[in-house]
Amino acid sequence: MATQHSARPNWFAASWFGQFMASGLGRAVRIIGGAALIAGGLLWIGGMAGYIVAAIGLVPLLAGTFDKCVFSRLFGGPFSGPEIRALRGR
Repeated sequence: MATQHSARPNWFAASWFGQFMASGLGRAVRIIGGAALIAGGLLWIGGMAGYIVAAIGLVPLLAGTFDKCVFSRLFGGPFSGPEIRALRGR
């Protein structure tokens, strides 16, 4: 179910960065970045700090996989990638 937002688009979601992060390439960057954080945490850092870095890496990995944008939501915009892309050109 789509969330209703005001007629004035959120500044972050309508920005070039917000649109990039919601694009296919932006999603790929988040997935690869999240996987790199997980691998780096588990393979190179190790110990408790490595587990923390790996857990942090789950956020961009899952957000990219499920087409969600955490930053947009933090700045008051929509959480869903399709809703962010719908703001393009407004």
